[in-house]
Amino acid sequence: MSPIAHRIYLLTLTVIALAVTLAVGIYGANYYQTNLEERFFHDQNEILKPSGFVGHGLGITGSFMMLVGVFGYMARKRFRSLSRLGLLKHWLEFHIFLCTLGPFLVLYHTAFKFGGLVAISFWSMVAVVASGVVGRFIYLQIPRTIEGRELNLSELSHKKTSFFSDLKEKFALEDDLISFLSNAFVSEEDLYQGSFFSKMRQRLRFEKILRRNIKQELLQHNLSKKVCKRMIKIISAEIVLTRRIAWLETMHKFLEHWHVIHLPFALIMLVIMVIHVAVVALFGYTWIF
Repeated sequence: MSPIAHRIYLLTLTVIALAVTLAVGIYGANYYQTNLEERFFHDQNEILKPSGFVGHGLGITGSFMMLVGVFGYMARKRFRSLSRLGLLKHWLEFHIFLCTLGPFLVLYHTAFKFGGLVAISFWSMVAVVASGVVGRFIYLQIPRTIEGRELNLSELSHKKTSFFSDLKEKFALEDDLISFLSNAFVSEEDLYQGSFFSKMRQRLRFEKILRRNIKQELLQHNLSKKVCKRMIKIISAEIVLTRRIAWLETMHKFLEHWHVIHLPFALIMLVIMVIHVAVVALFGYTWIF
């Protein structure tokens, strides 16, 4: 998948998720805002209540999306026979899409009324979605190839070593400018004080200043605006890579702790969801089947 096709793919998933969520929300806004005691008399009650045609369908669709999102991504990660079916990062993005839209549909299915055992499943679902957002952030902080494979330390070292020589060769830069850029990238992690999140803020502040100083230095040399823009884009990517290398060990630890939180909530949600579906079926609640 080319970069342009990948952007279209992500944009399509985002638009679908937002459009469906907003469409259902707008369609049932009046019903969902009505007091629980008065909903029985609402015109949309028969179709939007959890056992109604639309409400029930939203629950089935949302649950199906979450099941496909969870088990599809797990299968792609664990079975070598599926390794040729697209890049892992594209599967992750589709997993995020399904496991973001699915919970919203389930939320509409409940008509914002939940209690008992279902409440445990619902709040587990909320915890899974929230931890998924955190997990996505952690995932993005670990340097990877375009296919989504994590880079090892030797590959990262090679990328860092060859960066300035490649930059000099590509743009025919003078030695003094290369020397300035090389010195500008030096950032001693030991100088940052406090907790990791405090150090994170200090580092991001340093990077902001670094970008501004580099941009000013480039403008002082006889470089066209087009070349400056391209160089700033490449250098910004290198700044991000430098940060991710510095945080690599910490992010790996975060990822280990994240799995301890994310997976149990996902299992609790799925188990209670299966129990809920079984009980509903035993009581004879059917949809269009």
